[in-house]
Amino acid sequence: MKAIVLAGGLGKRLRPLTFAIPKPLIPVGEKPILEHLIEHLKTQEVREVILAVGYRAELIETYFGDGARWGIRISYHHEASPMGTAGPLRAVRDDFDLTEPFLVMNADILTNVNLERMFGYHRLQDAHLTVGWREHAYRLPYGCLEFREGMLSEVREKPEFNYPTSAGIYVVSPRTLDEARPAQALDMPDLINRSIRAGLRVAAYQIKEEWRAIENLGDLEPGVPAP
Repeated sequence: MKAIVLAGGLGKRLRPLTFAIPKPLIPVGEKPILEHLIEHLKTQEVREVILAVGYRAELIETYFGDGARWGIRISYHHEASPMGTAGPLRAVRDDFDLTEPFLVMNADILTNVNLERMFGYHRLQDAHLTVGWREHAYRLPYGCLEFREGMLSEVREKPEFNYPTSAGIYVVSPRTLDEARPAQALDMPDLINRSIRAGLRVAAYQIKEEWRAIENLGDLEPGVPAP
């Protein structure tokens, strides 16, 4: 199993930390975010990881090297300018001659998702692209008013809504990336929508295991999902 990890983001929401180091190297507990992720990939029989790097790439390369320390092969794809969350994928596919479905993950995720099950679902659905998703609960911080015929009919205090949201984990078949133009910045929602419009099979796989995205300083508390 091969994986592409998108490690080129600027991490603006984690400033000032990311003025000095790239987001994937910010520690959660005693290890950087990306090290936790790579250790999980190793437990899931991933043997080759391609890091798509941009901002402060030299620090990421210095830390991870060729991956021998983790018993995993690590290669690098360098972005000359920010390419978005999907922009690097076509170049990676072509440069590394990827002909089988591969995993794509954001580099700011802590999870113990079972990737073999996700790949199995991708194959079962005969999908070109499978999007991992989780249910996200959002509680409105105000009383919500409902009306009927111009009159107030009900007040619901701080109601909670549940939404299926992208988890930043994908299984991608190489054909999908024909929908991405070479050397063009592109985000994953755009690639997904282009694939749907092109008539490709886009599946959705619910991730029920532990999952956490590192979005702000409060997310850096120790506590890593166990494999």
